[in-house]
Amino acid sequence: MNVSTTHTAARARMMACAATAMVAACLGLVACGSGTSSSQAASSAAASSEAVATSPAASDTIATSPAAESPAAADVPAEYASALNKAKSYSDMMRMSKQGIYDQLTSEYGEKFSPEAAQYAVDNLQADYNANALAAAKNYQKTMSMSPEAIRDQLTSEYGDKFTQDEADYAVAHLND
Repeated sequence: MNVSTTHTAARARMMACAATAMVAACLGLVACGSGTSSSQAASSAAASSEAVATSPAASDTIATSPAAESPAAADVPAEYASALNKAKSYSDMMRMSKQGIYDQLTSEYGEKFSPEAAQYAVDNLQADYNANALAAAKNYQKTMSMSPEAIRDQLTSEYGDKFTQDEADYAVAHLND
């Protein structure tokens, strides 16, 4: 097994606690019910800053649906609104891909939202996935000294960030901007 495969496999096995800890730390909450303080949760999340807490089995492809009109807030079930808020946090703080967010929202180790609530969230999330991919790429370049091609592979890997090929291409093309 080569280093890239080892890194990718290890990253895929990370528990959702790392991603949840980042959000919990930002909200000042106890992370993962383990008695971990928010400062410890922040340290844990920082140590795995680009952690995607999904398992290889959670790599189902999300459906793409036409851009949905945002229904009135009163018409949106509470679970859907919560999923959308959590999706925004993952996009804004962890700079995750659309597929990565969906997988995190539905993961048995993550947020445990229904597939319908997660789909609503990613369909209604206003995120710049090119910018998210670029942020992840720059982080890989800075912290892991990865080559542009290794970064592209990590960004698109089903065990990595799960960005689209176009998003990864954009990120690699703008690494030195």
